[in-house]
Amino acid sequence: MLAMAYAISVPRPFCASNRLMPLRQVLARLTLSAALALGLAPGLHAQPAQGAQPAQPMLIEADALNHDQAGMVSVFTGNVVITQGTLLLRGQRAELRQDAQGNQSGVLQGAAGQRAFFRQQRPGLNELLEGEALRIEYDSATGVLRLIDQAVLRRLRAGALSDQASGSLIVINRQTERFSVEGGTAARTPENPLGRVRAVITPRPEAPPGATPATAPGTTPATAPRAPAPPLQPSPQLEPRR
Repeated sequence: MLAMAYAISVPRPFCASNRLMPLRQVLARLTLSAALALGLAPGLHAQPAQGAQPAQPMLIEADALNHDQAGMVSVFTGNVVITQGTLLLRGQRAELRQDAQGNQSGVLQGAAGQRAFFRQQRPGLNELLEGEALRIEYDSATGVLRLIDQAVLRRLRAGALSDQASGSLIVINRQTERFSVEGGTAARTPENPLGRVRAVITPRPEAPPGATPATAPGTTPATAPRAPAPPLQPSPQLEPRR
């Protein structure tokens, strides 16, 4: 039997007298009820950001939930999966908070010795951003995502790895699409004993010479193909790790 801890009113389908409801149906209803009861339906973003989908509901699945209504803190544990639009996060434990202004912040952690994971599609592009770290923090007021300890950030273009960066701390501003990477002891590996920042940048494929399509007489020339989006740019202006 799935053990749940509540500090909020629970709809009738979850009462003790309804123990014969299939577990999958209980989980499905729990996901929706938790999102509504915790005030998370407006989404993870309190302010619109590039690529953000503020009208999208946030759906959270976990093995257990403990909610503190007075402190506006919700703790999800066990195989936590958070989805909102094209944003996906996975981990073992997620703690979500909401302030008086309605801004939400969250901390996602992996299981012991494992990293939490996030993925999101870049708006209007056939590209994905994905990252991993022992701890992932998000602040909806600033749109900043922080990957802390053993952090890795990847960009995939058309499903293939394009760029990758690793360090002890990666700070991503999802509103400006800029990021910064810091090295340190948490980034040390046998292959990188000094814990220095490492990045791999794949050159963009160039169009072959003479690839401009011919235009038939009496037709309008084809519109030039859209230039590829600029890559994410490292930014020294992001707030350093405290």
